[in-house]
Amino acid sequence: MHTLLPFLLAMIAAIVLLNMWAAKLKIAYPILLVVAGLLVSFIPGLPAVKINPDLIFLIFLPPLLFAAAWSVSFKEMKKWWRIISSFAFLVVFFTAFSVALVTSYFIPGFTMALGFLLGGIVSPPDAVSTGAITRFVKIPRSTSAVLEGESLLNDASSLIIFGFALVAVNTGQFIWYEATLSFLWMVIGGVGIGLLLGWVFVQAHKRLPTDPPSDIALTLIEPYLLYWIAEQVHSSGVLAVVSGGLFMSGRRLIFLNSASRIKGYSVWESFVFILNGIVFLIIGLELPEIVEGLRSKGIPLSTAIGYGLLVTGVLVAARILSSYAALVATLVFRPGALPRASSRRRQLLMPLLLGWTGMRGVVSLAAALAIPVAMDNGTAFPQRNLILFITFVAILLTLVVQGLTLPYFLTRSRSLNGIFDDEAEEAVRQKMKQGLKQHVYQFIKGKYDQEQIDNAAGLEKFMKHWEEKAKAADDSWMNERTKAIFFEVLEIQRQYLSELNKDPSVDEEIIRQQLYQIDLEEERLKIM
Repeated sequence: MHTLLPFLLAMIAAIVLLNMWAAKLKIAYPILLVVAGLLVSFIPGLPAVKINPDLIFLIFLPPLLFAAAWSVSFKEMKKWWRIISSFAFLVVFFTAFSVALVTSYFIPGFTMALGFLLGGIVSPPDAVSTGAITRFVKIPRSTSAVLEGESLLNDASSLIIFGFALVAVNTGQFIWYEATLSFLWMVIGGVGIGLLLGWVFVQAHKRLPTDPPSDIALTLIEPYLLYWIAEQVHSSGVLAVVSGGLFMSGRRLIFLNSASRIKGYSVWESFVFILNGIVFLIIGLELPEIVEGLRSKGIPLSTAIGYGLLVTGVLVAARILSSYAALVATLVFRPGALPRASSRRRQLLMPLLLGWTGMRGVVSLAAALAIPVAMDNGTAFPQRNLILFITFVAILLTLVVQGLTLPYFLTRSRSLNGIFDDEAEEAVRQKMKQGLKQHVYQFIKGKYDQEQIDNAAGLEKFMKHWEEKAKAADDSWMNERTKAIFFEVLEIQRQYLSELNKDPSVDEEIIRQQLYQIDLEEERLKIM
């Protein structure tokens, strides 16, 4: 333990330094992390990092999925639910099936069950990688919402495939009616448990005398409880975390105060960043053992690399073909639901670009590492090292090749401009602020015009603050009465923004940014 702790601290320090370097180079930090993990594996004398495969999902997936559910726009998910659903379910199943067919045909000893197992691992694109890469390129928020919503749901669908394939490999059989009943229970039970526990957690935050540290501590353990409880009754822990996270996210203004939201955002951002970095580095540290396992099975490294290239090609081709199939199906059956483009060329380029965003990442790594070393009967799990190696190759290639070229394609083609009929972000922001200012002004005039105010100068500066959004030179005019009015107005602003968010034309991310500014203003007032 005394030798492992410094190594873990060094890993975290390396993650931070690599992130700063990636920002300077203007590339996505997952690319540097996965390359660093590969290079670190060649350093002699490093301690072996061993993680129980059964704990991989429990340690890494719940908080990562929970954080994704809190950051995604549920309103945008509803708006683009057809595209999101097709990519999150149909495309994932098609990709897993394609991988199973190709690997069972070309790789000796690979059965369809093993093929589906590998397909379930590598089929879901990674939201963290895509978000980090598109951070350097301006894309419409709706496009980002499609990618975020897809990655949130495709984790569940791919891991369900992974779970069924794991059972099939262990037992050597697949009973379809039992699998159907099990699938229904996993979906219904997972969603139901997530919503129920999400409601319980919300009530606990509201009714218990919590403060920001305790609120944050509770949110850190809640995803683990969601996942663990659902898994104990053999339903989907992933769906429980996703549904519970979405339920709580939509009620964050109800059960968390401004201090908890501000501090919690910073804590969770750092926590998720470290988890992502550790997972990317872990695969690199295990790579020598994986390669040694391949050699012990008589599989040359060049052959394994060829299999990795083959599977990666299948992943890219399946996603692009699925994107165009979705476009054709929409044109035939629901042409009105197709996002408008300024030209036919741009409309045809849209599926290609969406297909090129399929970078693999953390979920694939966690799933691959979660494959047990031995089966239930005690024999070694077949092709485990080869599956791990292929997964690593797929992640490395999609991150490096697609990750480095995607910003260039987006910038050069500009084919996403005009695909989604969004109002310009700055225009929406200005319109929202103007409406917010007018709403606050009318509230103050209507409620306080005829009331006796004990500090007329204070009220005058108060009005000037909302009419001109200018800060006073000092805070001497701020007394308890005026401060109480300020707090009331801040709450009125939140209510106005919550109502405004029901407008489908308003970007929810802009609403959230403004709510965050209101939280900061409230915390500033508390210390005046």
